[in-house]
Amino acid sequence: MECFPLEPALTGDLHEPPKGVWRRNTRWYASLGRKEKNRPMKTYSAKPHEVERKWYVIDAEGVVLGRLAVIIADLLRGKNKTIFTPHVDTGDHVIIINAEKVKMTGNKAANERFFWHTGHPGGIKSRTMGQIRDGAHPERLIEKAVERMMPRGPLARAQFKKLRVYGGSEHPHDAQAPEVLDVAALNPKNKRSA
Repeated sequence: MECFPLEPALTGDLHEPPKGVWRRNTRWYASLGRKEKNRPMKTYSAKPHEVERKWYVIDAEGVVLGRLAVIIADLLRGKNKTIFTPHVDTGDHVIIINAEKVKMTGNKAANERFFWHTGHPGGIKSRTMGQIRDGAHPERLIEKAVERMMPRGPLARAQFKKLRVYGGSEHPHDAQAPEVLDVAALNPKNKRSA
């Protein structure tokens, strides 16, 4: 039986054992050190100053509310980026226009209700999603949908502040040169005509 050297001279490529050394010679691998042995890929962790934020404008006319909210929440958190880091705000700014023309599937406009309490006995109040959409503040419908699709905590509250929702088709953020994101064209299910 041939005997292999326990501590061979490290010559040539460090990632291949020298000739005559058995591949499972643990001493040789130990001499390389743990980093060279396993060579794990280092996890990238974004720093706040490295994040480049973009501005997006999304037209909500005819788009299904839930599908729109998922896309907005991902943009706000930065999950569409390769540098996504859970504990760093890597998200972008999002502007929503035509919030009053957002669609809901099924009978959600008539049946789904938002409840709140005034604090007085018997003071429970409610409004349907349709009443909110057709009321004075239709942007609250999208804000609530997005807020409930984001985690709860200080970081998510900071990310949520980058959302701007407008009921009409005008917005005051032309100076930021926002990129138009056509959510309706991303998937045929995102848009409803009736």
